[in-house]
Amino acid sequence: MSSIHTTLARELGLTAAQVAAVIALVDEGNTIPFIARYRKEATGGMDDAQLRTFDERLAYLRNLEARKAEVLHAIDEQGKLTPELRAKIEAAEVMQRVEDLYKPFKKKRATRASKARDAGLEPLALLILAQGRSDKSPLALAAGLVNAEAGFPTPEAALQGAQDIVAEVIADDAEHTEALRAFTLRTGALAVEAVDPQEKTVYEAYYDFSEPLSRIPNHRVLAVNRGEKEGKLRAKVRVDADAAIEQLERRVVRNPASPFAPVLREAVADGYKRLVAPSLDREMRVLLTERAEADAIKVFAKNTESLLSQRPVRGARVIAIDPGYRTGCKVAVLDEYGKLLDFTTVYPTPPRSEVRKTQDKLAEYVERHRANTIVIGNGTGSSETEEVVADLIAKTDAPLRYTIVNEAGASVYSASQLASEEYPDLDVTTRGAMSLGRRLQDPLAELVKIPPQSIGVGQYQHDLNQAELGRALAGVVERVVNRVGVDLNTASASLLGYVSGVNTAVARNIVAYREEHGRFSDRRELKKVPKLGAKAYQNCAGFLRVAGGANPLDATSVHPESYPVARELLKRAKVKPEALARGGVPDIASRLGDLPALAAELGVGLPTLRDIVAELEKPGRDPRDSAPEVVFSKGIRSFDDLVPGMELTGTVRNVVDFGAFVDIGVKQDGLVHVSKLADRFVRHPSEVVAVGDTVTVWVTAVDKDRGKISLSMVKGKA
Repeated sequence: MSSIHTTLARELGLTAAQVAAVIALVDEGNTIPFIARYRKEATGGMDDAQLRTFDERLAYLRNLEARKAEVLHAIDEQGKLTPELRAKIEAAEVMQRVEDLYKPFKKKRATRASKARDAGLEPLALLILAQGRSDKSPLALAAGLVNAEAGFPTPEAALQGAQDIVAEVIADDAEHTEALRAFTLRTGALAVEAVDPQEKTVYEAYYDFSEPLSRIPNHRVLAVNRGEKEGKLRAKVRVDADAAIEQLERRVVRNPASPFAPVLREAVADGYKRLVAPSLDREMRVLLTERAEADAIKVFAKNTESLLSQRPVRGARVIAIDPGYRTGCKVAVLDEYGKLLDFTTVYPTPPRSEVRKTQDKLAEYVERHRANTIVIGNGTGSSETEEVVADLIAKTDAPLRYTIVNEAGASVYSASQLASEEYPDLDVTTRGAMSLGRRLQDPLAELVKIPPQSIGVGQYQHDLNQAELGRALAGVVERVVNRVGVDLNTASASLLGYVSGVNTAVARNIVAYREEHGRFSDRRELKKVPKLGAKAYQNCAGFLRVAGGANPLDATSVHPESYPVARELLKRAKVKPEALARGGVPDIASRLGDLPALAAELGVGLPTLRDIVAELEKPGRDPRDSAPEVVFSKGIRSFDDLVPGMELTGTVRNVVDFGAFVDIGVKQDGLVHVSKLADRFVRHPSEVVAVGDTVTVWVTAVDKDRGKISLSMVKGKA
């Protein structure tokens, strides 16, 4: 078994067989969703999250091995590769260790040490490092190496040149670097100060701030980074330099009685202050930032998954309102399938404040289009628009309700090329209103049209590594899309592009084929789509559903490769395939009896058999149906109504490191600090809440001047 196999098995707690199977499946071009769903026997039941972690580690370890090979080759070409060095490089478990070991052999730009070497001062440097005996003092030895033409005209200058070489050798030593890195992480602190202490900014909490590197929370690291980027803060890593030099001396000075010891100590101090400390300062800042960004991306991904997994509001005939002031509020009326029925602009907000006229128009839409739900965006003018809608509902007998939706990303979508292609005859604002309405009807189908970074359910998302953020969020969207499944005959190209095995080009080809040839009648027709080959078909077929087609199994998550087994199960249960279209066979498991024995008889893995049976029980089930229901309102709650102690029901809109923001029906979301999420210690808010959750909260404080609302999820905990 290779070192990569061994490492993966040890780190992830897997068997050798699991590791070998997953690597083989990945290398064959199978996607993570396909492997997780349809290759459970091979993986031992690893889920999507475990497989993505495996895939990331596999890629890292392969890159690590490739880098080791490059470094070994480069050092060998210099004729400096010793068996000991080779063993150290081959044993390295992280990229940083490989780079530390390679550092002395890298080609450098001209340095003080390289100039000294060129002047012939390296022999003296080696004597200093050897710390042996000598009848002559270091300065006397340096006198014989004076080289005025090279810039070392005196014994003192020559001795300094030799010390520069020693300092660089010490700074380049991988073992010393590793020890000092650990020391800095253990004892160092991030020290922050204001560029202008008199200026009032949002960063005042960091104007005179220091926190140990080992304890500083990730969100504070990101806040400091943003403050630096905006020119408001200065930050550096502060460490006890004397203690660090003393530690380095203990590692380097082996013979204190040597005449070279005083010179060596000077070189140690110089090497640390001039070379090691600045390098470690940069490295620690990068390390803190990478750690903070990785955590923020993880939080963002979790929030995005929760948002995309929100329950669709089926049967909602929607009046969607995108609020505004001067330009009015854009209104779009949608049927229960998201089809645009009507649109207009109303002006209930200042400066025109046409409240009665707006209510009459909305009432007309309710009657004409049988609308039962009003959706209001949470942007500019939202609260005023909400008052008008709540007043209308109070005055009508129609079964009407309303809710507020997050506008984040709506403008990005409405102005995009995708929106122009979908609705070329509509203006940007109408597209935006439609998007708000459809977010309620089917959050997943609508939000996949928006770059995940623009959805607005994270912290500092615009400051993060955009490539890493994009990769993580794409994986989240892919996971949710494939868990839910996609209707092949109604899905947009945006949604299809996240299906296992389907890229953007193939997604467009599927839509183009559908437009040219009409509805897909069965899954096999996918094979006729240009550029959708055999491997892509294998990866995507089980996640694409054909409702009302010739084969009832095409409307389920049963993979075509398992149709023979599914048909045999239906036959043994004495059920016709047509029963699947009528809601499935709830008692099929009891009809089939001993599933392990049946799996052995049919030559199919037990996990796969159980998945098929579960799907036959309830075909095409939507996992989002178990998510919390949307909270609707019929009346308005204003900021002035809020008082400490008030009990409210709200919806979690965002989860960050320090707490959760909850929509309680006023324009400003309230914050539940992490310390008030539960009556126990909570390490991270995601342990308790997720985006979309419906929660009961109590108001603990209201700051009207700053527009801030403090909440608690523990009654009586202020």
